[in-house]
Amino acid sequence: MAKKQYAVIGMGRFGSSVAATLTGMGFEVLAIDSNEDRIQEAINKVTHAVSADSTDEEAMRSLGIRNFDVVVVAIGQDIQSSILTTLILKDLGVGTIIVKAQSELHGKVLAKIGADKIIYPERDMGLRVAHHLVSPNILDYIEISEDYSLVEIKAPPAMVGKNLVQLDIRQKFKCNVMGIKTGTSMNISPNPDDLIKAGDVLVIVGKNQDLSNMEIAYSEG
Repeated sequence: MAKKQYAVIGMGRFGSSVAATLTGMGFEVLAIDSNEDRIQEAINKVTHAVSADSTDEEAMRSLGIRNFDVVVVAIGQDIQSSILTTLILKDLGVGTIIVKAQSELHGKVLAKIGADKIIYPERDMGLRVAHHLVSPNILDYIEISEDYSLVEIKAPPAMVGKNLVQLDIRQKFKCNVMGIKTGTSMNISPNPDDLIKAGDVLVIVGKNQDLSNMEIAYSEG
């Protein structure tokens, strides 16, 4: 089975990071930017790098953009170009279009014109930083939906040496422990009597407010 082919439009910090990471994972990646200097910087990090205007439908067609399985639109501050590029990709029949949004309003417009997935890197990074500030034990924070999120929390001292029954996270905070990482191994169905050890990481799902209550409780104790 052939590996997916990716195109990334916009070689700013976010776009170049996505493109270089995908290339490092062994995928074929085409980098596109209207800025020749950025293309020169990207040329050794990706499979192919081309200077082109993504708002020019003929230019996109000539690059065979519709042949790529996934196109990531990582255009920076130019919201108009981001929207127009997404429209062109949709018209050309690209299978999956993932777009970086600057704001909720920008994201709503992208959704209406057919973007398959919308990414908010600045907002998501802000979420992670804020939750890490509240509780240094929070390693990651991912929104699953508007109301629910998943957190990875390094077991604080108050958890160590106790099992899930004693912690009673579901009853106290209405959150569910989905897994426990110990070193490089992951237990995706922990038993109620499994002891939490120092260095363990708990993967917990719950409503945003419930997770916040849990974070605050464990940051204080």
